[in-house]
Amino acid sequence: MTILAPTWLFDGEIIRSGAAVRVEGGRIAEVFDTAPAGATRLDGLLAPGFVDIQVNGGGGVLFNDAPTADTLRKITAAHRRFGVTGIMATLISDSREKTAAALDAVSAALEAGVEGLIGLHLEGPWLSEPRRGVHPATNLREFDASDFAMLTAKRGFPLMITVAPERVSPEDIDALTGKGVYVSLGHTAADIATVEEALAAGATCFTHLFNAMPAMESRNPGPVGVALADGETFTSLILDGLHVHPLTARVAFLAKTARRMILVSDAMATVGAGRPEMSLFGETVRLSHGALRTASGTLAGAHLNMAAAARNALTMLKASEAEALRMATLTPAEFLGLDDRGRIAPGARADLVLLDEWWRAQAVWINGVPA
Repeated sequence: MTILAPTWLFDGEIIRSGAAVRVEGGRIAEVFDTAPAGATRLDGLLAPGFVDIQVNGGGGVLFNDAPTADTLRKITAAHRRFGVTGIMATLISDSREKTAAALDAVSAALEAGVEGLIGLHLEGPWLSEPRRGVHPATNLREFDASDFAMLTAKRGFPLMITVAPERVSPEDIDALTGKGVYVSLGHTAADIATVEEALAAGATCFTHLFNAMPAMESRNPGPVGVALADGETFTSLILDGLHVHPLTARVAFLAKTARRMILVSDAMATVGAGRPEMSLFGETVRLSHGALRTASGTLAGAHLNMAAAARNALTMLKASEAEALRMATLTPAEFLGLDDRGRIAPGARADLVLLDEWWRAQAVWINGVPA
């Protein structure tokens, strides 16, 4: 049993002063309004560990290059130093065989006890070719019965897929969500009716809002307009100041609020690696002025971590500290239906991060154990 008494405590909703938390058996056992005698004093802000639903790589490795349990161990370790205690390992559009290998890798990693892994996010390959970004056109395909069978096979972890609604029918979305798959819409140029049909069929999120989507226009709102007008759906946002202009991001934040906006890193192999370049599908991607770009100038994922994204929310979105932290913790957990993550409350996992005054991670606990 451990009792932690930080200067400040964010419980998932509000920031409290002088509170303390008792950790026992890897869970939050009790939250005190006032720290009891014998508590371990912590200088900083204690928050739930960050939850990142879009992580392509980190620590010098990319999940697409080697979808194995060892790769996932390296990626989760790289992001842990930035306060992340739960990731959705993300596979960029690839072959059917690589997709199957990714599913098996996550299963193997969880069975092996890899810390910091939640599940799998398949970003494609069921995407719009004109809005594919760096996803290779040769890897894109129509959704078929073999895909459905592969995605709905019984597995013990959350599975999220990003699809373009013009490539996956409402009937297929309904069938997938009926089997527990989390469907998000992205890399799309679909019209309003098609997007709304996908939401009615069970899609609940928009992947990296604004990016790989047509701009919202006065008489043609498109996918962005539908996302901003819908008060129930979640939207993820790459908040590095490069993928989306801060003013545009703030407009989205005011529409969605911290209860429906999710901060993501979209991190590539360079995060936590100290290297200025990487390879993506045989093409060199270089880091310059904070942006990862191909030789043609196309953005290729992001060189961003969740601690930085949360800090950026304070300045770029003018969010409160509680709102910024919520978008990196409780809101993504709620999107995935994870009742025991993203909060400091009795019964929740003791996945925690201690932040200093600049919101840099000073310590991390996973299941109550210092990581």
